[in-house]
Amino acid sequence: MPAYRTIVVGTDGSETSFAAVDRAAAVAGDSHAELVIVCAYTPPSREDTVEAEDALKDEAYLVVGWTPAEETLRAAEERATAAGARTIRTVAGDGPPVDVLRKAVRDSRADLLVVGNRGLNTLSGRLLGSVPSDVARRAGVDVLIVHTT
Repeated sequence: MPAYRTIVVGTDGSETSFAAVDRAAAVAGDSHAELVIVCAYTPPSREDTVEAEDALKDEAYLVVGWTPAEETLRAAEERATAAGARTIRTVAGDGPPVDVLRKAVRDSRADLLVVGNRGLNTLSGRLLGSVPSDVARRAGVDVLIVHTT
């Protein structure tokens, strides 16, 4: 029986978060586990949407119903496949990253959560908290914090 059956990894599209995706994909491949790649986002306000539609005119249909998370997840899925993950699912979640990651862990019944360490050792991270430190305290499952910075 493999050590992990379902692994959740968070990404925001940055190179450091993609390093966490690479590591999570390698662990998922070695464990024959499902990899769930998660990207949190905040949808644009109605004013932002109207402004974009005005600017794009006839091409507004290209962005209606689309979130920036979709492109991030597509790129992360390609990387995960290249790094050895066999079964991959992607999730775009509306909300703060820690909440979105915790929900993905619960919904998928994951037994490992993987995040990068960006923000962990910064002054603002120490004072205000960071995604890696917050999920490590609140995830309820094993957490792998990948050294990405």
